[in-house]
Amino acid sequence: MNDGFRIVESQFVKSAVQPSDYPQQALAEIAFVGKSNVGKSSLINTILARKAIAKTSSTPGKTQLINFFNIRYKLDESQQGYFSIVDLPGYGYAKVSKKQRDSWKVMIESYFDKRTELQGVILILDSRHSLDSKDQIMHQMLIAKQIPHLIVATKADKLNQKNLMRNLKSLTMDLNMPTSKIVPFSAPNKTGVKEVIMWIQRQVFY
Repeated sequence: MNDGFRIVESQFVKSAVQPSDYPQQALAEIAFVGKSNVGKSSLINTILARKAIAKTSSTPGKTQLINFFNIRYKLDESQQGYFSIVDLPGYGYAKVSKKQRDSWKVMIESYFDKRTELQGVILILDSRHSLDSKDQIMHQMLIAKQIPHLIVATKADKLNQKNLMRNLKSLTMDLNMPTSKIVPFSAPNKTGVKEVIMWIQRQVFY
């Protein structure tokens, strides 16, 4: 692995609903998925060192399409390349219609099944809350489809260290995985940024 891996530029490409809308490009893709209002847009913006490439909102459920971003990276001053980040619709928001929630589920699952460029998924959980059934279903879907994935627990700055460790332990028990496999993340403090970028690098290159 090259320690000089850096994300240097990001650009919105397009939004899509179904496979025929996806960008026609042969770039490795890393998708981000999580419940509405879990901090997905803040995570993407922090990773890319951009203020608002992924739109944040006080209204959960704002991301209603699949949004594609092309990312330029450098390994050193002479080596560079591209991959894509994909922002999937937030799931589980109760105040939208069941029809809308179902359409998001179909959109996400179709992307998982049809997009051959997909190299990994970052599943985002809120470190302050217990795992719920929708998160469990998403995790089990990733396992069943054999999609490489990373669990990121956002808003870690909202908890003291003792409570954060307790909540991470609870999440790992519910997910049946080691605590070390969950990355605590804080956008304001930049906690977890290095770990997430290193995981993305592994998926893009290997």
